[in-house]
Amino acid sequence: MSARALRWAGTRAFLIECSSLADVVALHAQLTAAPLPGQIDAVAAAETLALSFTHRAAALAGARAVESLEDLPGSTNSGRTVEIDVVYDGEDLAEVGELTGLGVDGLIRRHSETDWIGAFGGFAPGFTYLVPDGPDGAETPFEIPRRSSPRTSVPAGSVAIAGRFSAVYPRRSPGGWQLLGHTDAHMWDLERESPALVRPGDRVRFRPVRALATVTSEASDASGQSGGDPSRAATGEPALVVENPGLQLLVQDLGRSGFGDLGVSASGAADTASALQANRLVGNAPDEAVIETLLGGLSVRARGDLVLALTGAEPPARIMAVPDGIPADRPAPLRSPFALYDGEILDVGPPAAGLRTYLAVRDGVQAAVVLGSRSTDTMSRLGPEPLAAGAELTVRDQPGYAAVGTPEPVLNALPRAGETVELRVVPGPRQDWFGDAGLERLSGQEWPVSSESNRIGVRLEAPQDGAPLEREKTGELASEGAVAGALQVPPSGLPVLFLADHPVTGGYPVIGVVIPEDLPVAAQLPPGAAVRFTLIDPDQPAPADRRTLKGLN
Repeated sequence: MSARALRWAGTRAFLIECSSLADVVALHAQLTAAPLPGQIDAVAAAETLALSFTHRAAALAGARAVESLEDLPGSTNSGRTVEIDVVYDGEDLAEVGELTGLGVDGLIRRHSETDWIGAFGGFAPGFTYLVPDGPDGAETPFEIPRRSSPRTSVPAGSVAIAGRFSAVYPRRSPGGWQLLGHTDAHMWDLERESPALVRPGDRVRFRPVRALATVTSEASDASGQSGGDPSRAATGEPALVVENPGLQLLVQDLGRSGFGDLGVSASGAADTASALQANRLVGNAPDEAVIETLLGGLSVRARGDLVLALTGAEPPARIMAVPDGIPADRPAPLRSPFALYDGEILDVGPPAAGLRTYLAVRDGVQAAVVLGSRSTDTMSRLGPEPLAAGAELTVRDQPGYAAVGTPEPVLNALPRAGETVELRVVPGPRQDWFGDAGLERLSGQEWPVSSESNRIGVRLEAPQDGAPLEREKTGELASEGAVAGALQVPPSGLPVLFLADHPVTGGYPVIGVVIPEDLPVAAQLPPGAAVRFTLIDPDQPAPADRRTLKGLN
């Protein structure tokens, strides 16, 4: 039995470095069929398998268990067999045929006669990297470079190759792979019990056809925004009606973990602690859906008498009474339950501190459940669509989970523009790409928050009187699993701090991972604030109140 090298990615996840792609596939199959205690996700990639866990103790036990696992035979025949009809008419078919020396007919024959195996998920739900069957792809039919200039739009259903891999694009998206043809197969369909047509471990055979029964179009792209429109509410039922959604208004809960191998991130509330607090205040179960608003500007009207709570950022909030109504106009409290009577309007203004405000309704709001969650995933385009003016959020018809709570204090010191917040970071998994000097630069500077940040990640700008990070290693890093809190460093040297809707894999090195306890603060960072990173030993965490705020000079 050979020892497996582990690289920690924060306090609750690690990468397993595998000897071959066949080892990745076999280990992924084993740990998916028999997960370790506390295991949340297993994300396979070209050279690594990323495992994440519910808490630190489970991750430590998982690491010990992985180190004692026996080497597995490189069999990749445990999955289903999927046949995909292909019209070989791709824009790059002739050029790739010439590049390989096979010609068009030879290329089609080689691609369609190869038995392909689903190795790991990709950048989007339903995008699965396929490799030729055999020990570590020993029967690789060709090695094809990506296009020198990626296309800005590749149609859904495009059959493509790059490197030694083949894949089918599940939805229209940018891409640099070489296009051989197209299929009408729905690679991602939420109506199926298993939404992904091809999962890791499945065998795939491409079958040449002259024509397809249906034409692939954006209408058949089932990987798009799904989950129904929450605005469809039956007239007369208690509901919140959106008068003004502000900059962005989303339905969120605690997310949909466990689908990373399909390219689906956990998503959920960016500031989980504030979402939990909002539900607690109105007496809801922790996993009830709440409303997440970005930078205020929200206005909602009550249909029926409702009990609400506002948490997260620090916005001014006011209740506008109905004409001649009792009670009259009045302030709405923060972090305390309050009543919004039939016809009254709640206005939530721009926050003085923080970024995202959470609004909970007693008994929760109706929204379609997609892969076990009501959350809107802006990266994978899953869940309810962003709420627009006129949307009606029906209150769920269910008995109260618990009694309405009492006022609570603010959970964390909220960041403001012009101030600096401390975030604690565990170095790795790829800190060796930057060396000690890189870690010193990461922790020795204040990094301004860019206005281009979103739910995918907090983008950081070049520090004033500082410098971006520089690599000590050159070359390309094979894509590997990523976790929320990861500080991924692109060639610019400016870190991106991954949040709830982050991609499940990434091809840039991660110098460190912000600990889960500090992610609620990271999710509240407004443009104009700054971050100072403090490196910690994960087995000797700093006290929970170590975060400090101070003015920028």
